[in-house]
Amino acid sequence: MEQKKIDRINELARASRERELTEEEKKEQALLRQEYVASFRASLTAQLENTYIVDEKGNKFPVRERRKPKN
Repeated sequence: MEQKKIDRINELARASRERELTEEEKKEQALLRQEYVASFRASLTAQLENTYIVDEKGNKFPVRERRKPKN
């Protein structure tokens, strides 16, 4: 995500503490936040795909998503 957009998110957050945001500003803030979260998740996913766990024997295993047990 571009630094310019992150700065705008912060600017809107500061403004919301000082005054009520307009409907247009609220929509812009929501869209920017969605984009930020998507960017963060993509970055984290990419990092985890290149992360390995090494057991006591020195074997490397890729990190995998945990599945919740079915009840």
